[in-house]
Amino acid sequence: MTASPIGNADALAIIAGSVDRDHLLRGGGGTLADALVDVPGVSATTFAAGASRPVIRGFDANRVRTLEDGVGSFDVSDIGPDHGVPLDPLTAERVEIVRGAATLRYGSQAIGGVVNAISNRVPSSLPAESFASEVTAGLNSNADGWDAGAQINGRVASLALHADGFARRKDDYDTPQGVVENSFARGSGGSLGGSWIAESGRVGLGVVRYQSRYGIPGEESGIDMDQTKLLLRSQMSLSAGALDSVTLDGGWADYEHSERDVDGSVLATFRDREWDLRSELLLGQMGIWSESALGAQLQDRDFSALGEGRDYLFPATTRNGALFGFTEAQLAAALKLQLGARIERVETRGTPLTGETTDAGYTPVSGSAGLVFDASDALRLGLTFSSASRAPALTELFARGVHEGTATYELGDANLSAERANSLEATVRWRSERVHADGAVWAADFSDFIYGELTGRSCSEAGECINGQSEALREMLYVQRGARFTGAEAHADLDLLKTPAGRLQLNLLADYVRAKLDGAGDVPRIPPWRVGVGLDWEAGLFDAGIRLRYSGRQEHFGAFDTPTGGFANLDAQVGWRPWGDRGVELALVGRNLTDRVQRNAAAFNKDEIVLPGRDVRLMVRATLGP
Repeated sequence: MTASPIGNADALAIIAGSVDRDHLLRGGGGTLADALVDVPGVSATTFAAGASRPVIRGFDANRVRTLEDGVGSFDVSDIGPDHGVPLDPLTAERVEIVRGAATLRYGSQAIGGVVNAISNRVPSSLPAESFASEVTAGLNSNADGWDAGAQINGRVASLALHADGFARRKDDYDTPQGVVENSFARGSGGSLGGSWIAESGRVGLGVVRYQSRYGIPGEESGIDMDQTKLLLRSQMSLSAGALDSVTLDGGWADYEHSERDVDGSVLATFRDREWDLRSELLLGQMGIWSESALGAQLQDRDFSALGEGRDYLFPATTRNGALFGFTEAQLAAALKLQLGARIERVETRGTPLTGETTDAGYTPVSGSAGLVFDASDALRLGLTFSSASRAPALTELFARGVHEGTATYELGDANLSAERANSLEATVRWRSERVHADGAVWAADFSDFIYGELTGRSCSEAGECINGQSEALREMLYVQRGARFTGAEAHADLDLLKTPAGRLQLNLLADYVRAKLDGAGDVPRIPPWRVGVGLDWEAGLFDAGIRLRYSGRQEHFGAFDTPTGGFANLDAQVGWRPWGDRGVELALVGRNLTDRVQRNAAAFNKDEIVLPGRDVRLMVRATLGP
């Protein structure tokens, strides 16, 4: 786990989640958010099949960072929910979810959480064998979908090598209410990478390509996305007193997407050129401080839009520089203190509706303190207080008109101040031979919380706004006020039967978020409470599982928004490995098997668009080597 540069993620005061490659491949989702449906506290924006961003504890867009191997995904998904994230689950070894105080490692734009796709695109260790490969393919009954991927890992002396490629296709998907027009999605990409690895350290580079094309449901437009990305990963062992090692990781990307009309003509083009560089110095024992890390991060972003996109957001730049640190002290045999701190400088330049180029500067300062108490060999308790600050994002400062994807007329405020969240979180872990369980309760009190407020007025494309909804666009203003979020999450795996022939396991899941604005009702687009129960059978050659989740009715919706009804979701899967852990695996996976109508309370277009209906997926996976 990479939730923290020091220690073991399971020993942190906060709880980090992870989804492994088996789950990613069987699920077959085209976005990171699709892969995280069974993680407590995590949902999705589900705006389009090619544009669904993770939502963590009710936070999305500008408060949740999406990463690949700890480096930014470099896209414009924070500019609008109709914009996708150029990361495909087929290329990831696992996906990690970080919530709470551990997000200090990744910057103020991660104040709500981090989703980190861990890949082997730049190898960090030498493979055991000189050659290993994996090929996967899947067919989906809904939307006539298919996907395929392959990867190769190898070594030549001290050089570790990696190559991968993937492609996927889905047509318009079906629902209990009929086919959703223009909901298709296509994607393809690949990478080449290599690392020189020795006892003294490693250094590696990778190049990544990603392309996708998808429709905007309910509209006649679609998006063509293209990205080229370079990755750097390196580490050097120091072994000099308290100095343990130093890492330098980074990335650069050239991103562009075009929004096209039904006839293929380009309506708008969004471009984003970014780089991100982070270095960390790991320290060993120093007095009572058992482990520590000091780090620095630099980020640079140049954003621009052409065509109709320029009506919404003029070119803008953001420059970030940060220093951060983590440390841990063993206060007693069963008690640890964990501290973290980060200070940033954020410089942003853009053009609000006034037409005058505006510079805005912020210095977010964040910190956390946590206690971890090992009450027994099985029971671990955690308590964390954190105070985190976030600088306003580009849209919040400089939005200046029509956003076609969401049918809104949005106005930013160049005078917004940084927001601050003071949070308290208590966690519990139980690890025994037959039971693995995690739970958390938390609260976050925001001052100057930034959000898009629907005013109840509607606007023409010329910006003429009136009371009522007779015009085509809903007016949305980015404003600040106090807000309070509270929530809880729990997950448990209980072995009901464990024999040499196999294991029968009960899975339980629950999460809840409540978010209120000071004097203005509820925070809009918050996921409702959710509970789930499942049974899994695991054996050497065969496994099977069934899972039922219920999402409650969301009655606490924002001003001029609408409620969503509750629904049950039934999933099941069966897998067969005729030659054990190596060779060939076949899996049959069913989603929404009862074909229920489902609307996502966190989706901006929930009133118009229903989520996919019943889907059955056949997956084949073949491996050669370890």
